[in-house]
Amino acid sequence: MNEYDKALTPAEIAATNDESIDFSDIAELDDAFWQQAELVEPDLTEQITLRVKRSVLAYFKASGTGYQTRINRVLESYVRAQDRRR
Repeated sequence: MNEYDKALTPAEIAATNDESIDFSDIAELDDAFWQQAELVEPDLTEQITLRVKRSVLAYFKASGTGYQTRINRVLESYVRAQDRRR
């Protein structure tokens, strides 16, 4: 067993010196990469109050944490489908 056979704990990661990290398998980002790079602005969320049926909320909550993100993904999928219809 060597040092790469198990995941590091957060404490082990924090204690790692930058000089000991092996970057040899990662390609360097040259000027050509940056010339072709595209800035992508994040689609930020906005907190709102939304009324939904209890059954809908119960359905999403039943699958555990992250239900609000899943609801947002469903709504986002609907919007994209409507955009394609135009």
